[in-house]
Amino acid sequence: MATPTTRTFETRIDLPENAREQLVDLLNERLADSFDLYSQLKQAHWNVKGSDFIQLHALYDDVAESVLEFVDEIAERATALGGLALGTARMAAAASTLEEYPADAVAGKETVEVIADRLAAFGAAVRAGIDSADELGDQDTADLFTEVSRAIDKHLWFVEAHVQS
Repeated sequence: MATPTTRTFETRIDLPENAREQLVDLLNERLADSFDLYSQLKQAHWNVKGSDFIQLHALYDDVAESVLEFVDEIAERATALGGLALGTARMAAAASTLEEYPADAVAGKETVEVIADRLAAFGAAVRAGIDSADELGDQDTADLFTEVSRAIDKHLWFVEAHVQS
């Protein structure tokens, strides 16, 4: 019997079952990261302090809203391929590759550095996913990851602009 991460259900999608299993695993890895990224953005949003409070508070909320949409799209792609989306908060926390958000990071510049690091790490993982999905013959998942990558790079630009001169 397959493990919950590789279990697939019958589908008429014309990708081989082995490829679909690998794609579902890949999607669940990014699902965990995206849900974790969302929660870290909310942590920064709720707790940021300093002279840039209102700008960063609003920015983190906007980025979190965008990331939450990707959480849903990634999960739905995993299920469309016949897999299980492993998306509870506990599942995401256990599987995320992102570093934990430091609870004491509240100063505006410090939150910018932490969030920029998380966005960059997530963006790199998503870009690697584009190549993996392409190698597995799934242009649709590669396209989804390309969309996510493009948005994350834009968000990273907006966040990094707060510390660039």
